[in-house]
Amino acid sequence: MAKNKSAREDNLQELESALTKTEQFIEDNQKTVSYIVGGIIVIVIGFLGFNKFYLQPKQSEALSQMFMAENYFEKDSFNLAINGDGNYLGFLDIIDDYGITKSANRAKYYTGMSYLYLGQYEDALDYLESFKTKDLLLAPIKEGAQGDALLELGETDDALKQYTKAYSTSENELTAPIYMMKAASLLESMDELEEALSLYETIKEKYPTSAEGANVDRFISRVKLKLG
Repeated sequence: MAKNKSAREDNLQELESALTKTEQFIEDNQKTVSYIVGGIIVIVIGFLGFNKFYLQPKQSEALSQMFMAENYFEKDSFNLAINGDGNYLGFLDIIDDYGITKSANRAKYYTGMSYLYLGQYEDALDYLESFKTKDLLLAPIKEGAQGDALLELGETDDALKQYTKAYSTSENELTAPIYMMKAASLLESMDELEEALSLYETIKEKYPTSAEGANVDRFISRVKLKLG
């Protein structure tokens, strides 16, 4: 009991000593501490003001400006979507004029996909790589689209890596079986039959109700035939 009491007293003394030193430091450096605290307050107020009075209005403006480009994209008018029609801005204008907004980031996705459909694969890669998202559908589509561009450029190993990243990024039933199938088909074309078979069978097991899962049996049979 005496030992425990002594230990508690020692701990209290150490705490009091630390508090005293802290108080003394603040007292000795009161002006510096005041400047630091004041600086933090200014930064926080500045950030809130920037967000409310500049960024939010800019984002609203960007959204209203981008609707026609999105409309052109949905109609497969990709050149007009990218460059505008003279009356309405294209995605490249949105990126240039509203660079720090969410709309500008989204415009990078649309631009990359538009270039992909136009067969301008290097440009597609540039814009898709710069597009940032954590969306469960867009994130894998971004990775898979890069795989499509790389495959068209003849970079099969890198394309395979992108397809693998695409179905690993989000294991949802909409995108995962699509990119798993692309990866499996590519592996089969590269004569990596065991790996291709494994992916085909994974599609059948995990995504049986998907379009890929419904048709995967013939691919499994074909690879097994090749394997003998």
